[in-house]
Amino acid sequence: MSLIFRLAGQRGASQFLKNNAGLINCVRPVTIKASKVTLPAEEGHDERNMKLKRPQSPHLTIYKPQLTAILSISHRATGMVLAAYTVGLGLAGIVAPEAVPNYIDCLHDVSPTIVQFIKFSLAFPMCYHFWNGIRHLIWDTGKFLTISGVYNTGYLMLLITFLSAGYLTFV
Repeated sequence: MSLIFRLAGQRGASQFLKNNAGLINCVRPVTIKASKVTLPAEEGHDERNMKLKRPQSPHLTIYKPQLTAILSISHRATGMVLAAYTVGLGLAGIVAPEAVPNYIDCLHDVSPTIVQFIKFSLAFPMCYHFWNGIRHLIWDTGKFLTISGVYNTGYLMLLITFLSAGYLTFV
């Protein structure tokens, strides 16, 4: 079917061109020459910008560290630390040859300072993540969303975090 239409189109076009002598002079044969494709060199974003002499963006180094940014990053970090503690201590409890209370008794025999350091390193991320989460829940109610409210709740949260972590360390 397509062959019939192609032949009809060629014959119809040639008849049209012969009847219209003015159009014959406008039509000329075109040949297409194949050439190899050259791919652009693979360069990264920084290399391309250096080649184009564009300045590099200063990123975070130009900003003064703010309490809000540091508390936000710390909240994420303590969440990751708590997840690592959960997975690590859970796996250690499963594969350990002795029961967990045996290891705790061994730590008490070593030094009370080491035990307090371990307690604080376990308690601080938990307290920080907990109290900062409470702070965010209070924000969700629409309270303390001014700049002074955000900073005041940040300092208050840090104070409560250190007090509760210290309490859990020495109890």
